[in-house]
Amino acid sequence: MTDDEDRGKLFRARLLVLLASVLWSLSGVFIKSPPFQSIPEADRGLILACYRAFFAGLFLLPFVKFQYVRWRPGLIPLLIAFASMNLLFVTAMTKTSAAAAIFLQNTSVVWAMLFGLVFLKERIERGSIVAMLIVMVGIFCIVTADWSGKNYTGNMIALMSGVAYALVVILFRQLRDEHPAWLVALCLLVSAALVAPWALTLGISLTGLQLFLIATLGVVQMGTPYVIFSHAVKTVNSQEAALLVLTEPILNPIWVWLFWGETVSLTTLVGCSLIVLGLAVRFLFFRPKLILQPENVQR
Repeated sequence: MTDDEDRGKLFRARLLVLLASVLWSLSGVFIKSPPFQSIPEADRGLILACYRAFFAGLFLLPFVKFQYVRWRPGLIPLLIAFASMNLLFVTAMTKTSAAAAIFLQNTSVVWAMLFGLVFLKERIERGSIVAMLIVMVGIFCIVTADWSGKNYTGNMIALMSGVAYALVVILFRQLRDEHPAWLVALCLLVSAALVAPWALTLGISLTGLQLFLIATLGVVQMGTPYVIFSHAVKTVNSQEAALLVLTEPILNPIWVWLFWGETVSLTTLVGCSLIVLGLAVRFLFFRPKLILQPENVQR
């Protein structure tokens, strides 16, 4: 292959990563859409998390190479962490601003570095410590913007979703010899199955439009980006891909503002900006060791 062909292939792969990021960023547009507002807020996160994971898992099944399917005890903590992450993130999106929810979940990079140090004995570079401190200041700005009420609760749930997300990254790393599509499809379907009994006892009947939107959310916002991203990272290295997917948390609140007029407080904006700065420092100057192909699937 010539240099021009190589450059062209890399350029197309970068565009695919950006496309996946744009699709991931649509979560807030769907979750905060008016048709879902008729679902009681206390139950909305559970319902959406259940059906979103179900439809996304069904979509990914055809991409699983079943000769690689196998069961390992190490899958159990991964499935629990993934289900927790899915439920916490969607619930947070219903209880706080899209900006706070998505940026606090992206603090998973910081928690993953800490967990890597504790569980995998991976050294944290000095530059990464600087990045972590910047992100921590950003977290403080967001979660303290509203000490009481709905936003504070939602912010704390979003922060916990970032911790669960980091555990997923660590566990995917430990299971890196497994087929990625198998792991992700299994995680999604088990996530749906774990909360389905709870969701079904709520007695909430979804309309045809609501079911269609949730199915679209699962396929377009979760399933399709995974397929696109997993193809693109065969060409784009993990560090560059990690930078490109920062498009997701930046676009997510912008879409929600454009579609539904949701605004965020100044302290939240400052906090989000600091988190982006911290993540950019991490990925620009220090090679991330915990970025895996499946890491961005949940969004």
